[in-house]
Amino acid sequence: MTTAVIQRKWHTTAEVAEMLGYGLSKTKMLVLTGEIRSIKDGRSRRILPRYVDEYIERLALQAEGEVA
Repeated sequence: MTTAVIQRKWHTTAEVAEMLGYGLSKTKMLVLTGEIRSIKDGRSRRILPRYVDEYIERLALQAEGEVA
């Protein structure tokens, strides 16, 4: 019998805050300002893993631009 690992399709704001090491308030503000894209799901916001990756990549590019 094999065990299937189910990959999460999206994350809550609280989960993203924990992943990034940010506070919940800061993460919610990043979502509200559009710096981290999200999807409206009823009354909640959900964040796709690729949206988190895009945010991190944008920060890395900005940091590299400051160094150059």
